Amino acid sequence: MLSNSRSVRIEWGDCDPAGIIFYPRYFAMFDHSVTMLITAASGVSKAELLKRYDFDGYPLVATQAKFIVPTRFGDDVVIQSTFTRVGRSSFEIKHQIRKNNVVAVEGQETRAWVKRDPNDRTKIKSHPLPEELAARFRGEF
Repeated sequence: MLSNSRSVRIEWGDCDPAGIIFYPRYFAMFDHSVTMLITAASGVSKAELLKRYDFDGYPLVATQAKFIVPTRFGDDVVIQSTFTRVGRSSFEIKHQIRKNNVVAVEGQETRAWVKRDPNDRTKIKSHPLPEELAARFRGEF
């Protein structure tokens, strides 16, 4: 399965008053890492991806995280995101944040590929992933 890594410096705005990262910031980092992983898989930006495949996004369906080692203001970390399952209209991603080569946080996400419901444009519905994109997610390119 396809994987992507990126480096991040923990900034003051990511932290609580004690200088330890405020846990919801990890989920924001995961979200951006998903976009970067899909960009790496598709070869195009998210804006171009939305146009090319005429869909409405890949919202989060389920998530969890395990906090192992705290990260603090000024720490440099590496976030590795990997597709672990690619289904018909959903996919799962594992995130691992490492600080000094030690796993600090592990995260899991399930996301759905969605389009607007043609019967009610205020709603979204899962939609099959384009096969060529699913193959890229699986690393088959």
